[in-house]
Amino acid sequence: MADKVVLAYSGGLDTSVAIKWIKEKYGLDVVTCTVDVGQHEDLTGIGERGKKIGAVAHYQIDAKNEFATDFVFPSIKANSLYEGSYPLSTALARPLLAEKLVLVAEKEEAVAVAHGCTGKGNDQVRFDVTIKAMNPNLKIIAPVREWNLNREDEIKYAQKNGIPVKPKKSIFSTDQNLWGRSIEAGPLEDPYFEPPDEAFEWCVPAKDAPDKADYLEIEFEKGVPVAVDGKRPSSVDLIQYVNQKAGLNGFGIIDHIEDRLVGIKSRETYECPAALTLIAAHKDLEKLVLTRHELTFKSRVEEEWSWLVYSGLWVEPLRYALNAFIDKTQQRVNGKVRVKLYKGAMRVVGRKSEDSLYQHALSTFGRASTFDQNSAVGFIELWGLPSRVANDKLHGKKKKVLTVAASNQKKKPSE
Repeated sequence: MADKVVLAYSGGLDTSVAIKWIKEKYGLDVVTCTVDVGQHEDLTGIGERGKKIGAVAHYQIDAKNEFATDFVFPSIKANSLYEGSYPLSTALARPLLAEKLVLVAEKEEAVAVAHGCTGKGNDQVRFDVTIKAMNPNLKIIAPVREWNLNREDEIKYAQKNGIPVKPKKSIFSTDQNLWGRSIEAGPLEDPYFEPPDEAFEWCVPAKDAPDKADYLEIEFEKGVPVAVDGKRPSSVDLIQYVNQKAGLNGFGIIDHIEDRLVGIKSRETYECPAALTLIAAHKDLEKLVLTRHELTFKSRVEEEWSWLVYSGLWVEPLRYALNAFIDKTQQRVNGKVRVKLYKGAMRVVGRKSEDSLYQHALSTFGRASTFDQNSAVGFIELWGLPSRVANDKLHGKKKKVLTVAASNQKKKPSE
């Protein structure tokens, strides 16, 4: 009996070809594994398709709830936006997929795991680092990377070996899960090319969005969204609800130049209506309940957290340590945020919390104010003291020279 390899199987060209290729090149029996993280695809019969190509067994794992609670929600608490734009939709799912691969491999007593990542992208790092951290004894096979494959070569190989190839529905390459959808390749490789409306599936064109503004009321408990519009759905349903509502109002498209981990600059386009909405709402609520010092330091932590996840270091101990800090700050992030959606735009229009640090009596300009304005004079005196002392030291001599020069100009020539 041949040794086994567990393949992350999507049913697409790359992984379908990999089943046959691995068997041919390595002599291993292939066990396919499909993990449902909300990719909005029909996974019915995907295992049978793999078996027809040559897989000896198939695992199908529903991990949507786990993805939402253990990966997406921590990213909301971290306000994670890589390079200020990308909410890590694909990056968050990869360590979960890698974890499931390892668990299946250990159950099947496999000697290796395999994935369809290329050598150009970030996903190879995310898979490989997580797999090796969980089980360093497993060999990693990546056919596309190892044999420098391209789509044309794969199609020829598939046709030669009788592997059914699904007709490509779009000129773009897409990947999606509960937290977002990525669109790349084709004409989008020109960073000056505007993505056409047909590239998007989750977000309607702003011109076609409703003519009346729509609203969302999102409730958070300890930094986690728990209710929307007065209802408390499951974590998965909550995200899907916000995705649908924001997307129908034309909000959620990201188009930016991204620095990949491998050093390549890449034009990336995403649809992330729920991610952008929930992160914006959460960040706004934090401003209401956290101090300036907490917010300032947390912003640095958020940047590092996002970088670690993007670069495949989900299992890095530093991320665990940053999580501890973030979780501590979230104890008071409780309350409701009201969001307005209209014609491709989203903005927070209201927020409230029992833990609010906002005090009307201090902030108001009306008669109800309890703030003693005279105290500002002493505050300004002390606040500006270091700057005044430094400026006197830096420019004191210069001021004296200018004073003498001005005095000399006033004297008459005869003097």
